Amino acid sequence: MEPYAAVVDQYTRFAAEARDESPCFAEWALGVASDPEVLASISSLPGTKKQPNLVFAAARWHGVPAPGPYAGLRAALLADDGRIRATVLERATQTNEVGRLATLLPAFPTGPLALLEVGASAGLNLFPDRWGYSWTPGHDLGPEPRLRCAVTGPAPLPTSLPDVRWRGGIDLHPLAVTDPDDVAWLEVLVWPEQEERRERLRHAVAVAREDPPHLVPGDLLTELPALVAEASAYGTVVVFHSAVAVYLAPEDRERMRALMTGLVADGACTWISNEAPGVFPAFAHPDAPPLRFQLSVDGRAVGFTQGHGHELAWLDLNCA
Repeated sequence: MEPYAAVVDQYTRFAAEARDESPCFAEWALGVASDPEVLASISSLPGTKKQPNLVFAAARWHGVPAPGPYAGLRAALLADDGRIRATVLERATQTNEVGRLATLLPAFPTGPLALLEVGASAGLNLFPDRWGYSWTPGHDLGPEPRLRCAVTGPAPLPTSLPDVRWRGGIDLHPLAVTDPDDVAWLEVLVWPEQEERRERLRHAVAVAREDPPHLVPGDLLTELPALVAEASAYGTVVVFHSAVAVYLAPEDRERMRALMTGLVADGACTWISNEAPGVFPAFAHPDAPPLRFQLSVDGRAVGFTQGHGHELAWLDLNCA
């Protein structure tokens, strides 16, 4: 096996994911995957710190232009005086993409809700009631600005905005919408060519600043039960997460699954998971399409989503 095979595979897969969304990041990822010197540098990073989104964001944070050629990224990484590496080690991929709400909302229960996001970052996804939605073909809800999503399958698209009575989240390192440095980091995590996402992020920050959510720093496995109990006084508790469990060690993913399964069995909450299909093998759908997240409710697959919320393919649960 080649010494950097795992990183080559990671960056090659990321290039495929980014191909239609960010030609710059696709070029960068393929460049890394074929560059032994850069591979050696990235391979020296610990665990999840090798991930493309984080490495690329740290490079941009320190002035690498994007869109821009791979040569600029390469030069910066190989000449790094330690600042890029320090940013990678200190920061995390906390994308907080609000576009995902368009794929999550059809899975939410009705009635007064207490929303609890795991891996909440700055808590921007805790405001589904402050956005409008446009699910194609032909289903609009609420005012502009609308989150747009192409839908296939018999998705239970809502006819009214959710009634949110409580908002809270857990994150190892929560970001504050009132901190310009934190907001700037969120912006640099947006892929280079995606100006629409950048504008959406700025609006989401403005919304959150009007009513900052309750964000708790800490480990989800430790903090979650008490927060579920706190939230239960306000409505049906919905625990949800997107692209979070993938960053846990396999044994911690299983602990999370067991914890959530127990809370659901006790009637304490609804659990909505939006993760890569293999993250929770116990309920991975056998026909998951490539480059899509699996949307699951209480440990049962209900659909597949595009990572930034552009597409939702709802399963025919009567045939599942």
